[in-house]
Amino acid sequence: MQKEHRRKVGVLWLILIAMAYGGLLLWLRTFTGNPLVDGVIGIVLGLYVCSHPAANAVDLLFFQRYSLQQLTSGWSGLGWLALNLLALLMGWLMIATGAARLAARTA
Repeated sequence: MQKEHRRKVGVLWLILIAMAYGGLLLWLRTFTGNPLVDGVIGIVLGLYVCSHPAANAVDLLFFQRYSLQQLTSGWSGLGWLALNLLALLMGWLMIATGAARLAARTA
């Protein structure tokens, strides 16, 4: 008998940290004073934020821990999918912001 796999929503709230970091970069123009460090922080933070929804997608697609019909049948499942998509979007934005900081440093 397979254990029921709980949805890990708490980890996905890392998007708030990514949003705060992005907001600080927009407001202050630099977080550490060094574009290289700002870029590296953005890329690492973005990769970490993207890793959790990606792991959830692998679980969904390959390990059948969740059934897609079960996830899309109720509001809690749709909310969980939306939170995963938002986390992926925020992570991607952090990666792009970090890469832009690194590219601006070399230009």
